[in-house]
Amino acid sequence: MHSTLTGHARCLYGDEYSPTPECDRDHREFLFVERLTFAGADEIRAMLRALCPQVVDGHLPVWIRNLAYRLLLLQRPDEPALLREAAESLWLHGPDWDDIAADLTARADTLEAERSRSEP
Repeated sequence: MHSTLTGHARCLYGDEYSPTPECDRDHREFLFVERLTFAGADEIRAMLRALCPQVVDGHLPVWIRNLAYRLLLLQRPDEPALLREAAESLWLHGPDWDDIAADLTARADTLEAERSRSEP
């Protein structure tokens, strides 16, 4: 198995910024999705940062990117910056998810407003 989620994604989908490493391991997509499903928030975030640093770029399929953000938000539901990043990704990759992106942005706004009211 690949040593990191990022390495596994890089072998399977390639990387716009780094060469795809030579690898003799199994690259069946379901194995990557299994690994992504049970990855921790830090590992998922590291993969997204490495392979899609500008949100609009990278070779990850849109459905993998959406799944990664969904899994990340399930683990860290109260991070406004992360909610906004996920919303931005949804807006950039089709109008089908605009309502979800708007909800994520509204949730980020609400969290930030609550935090600013509670700060001294």
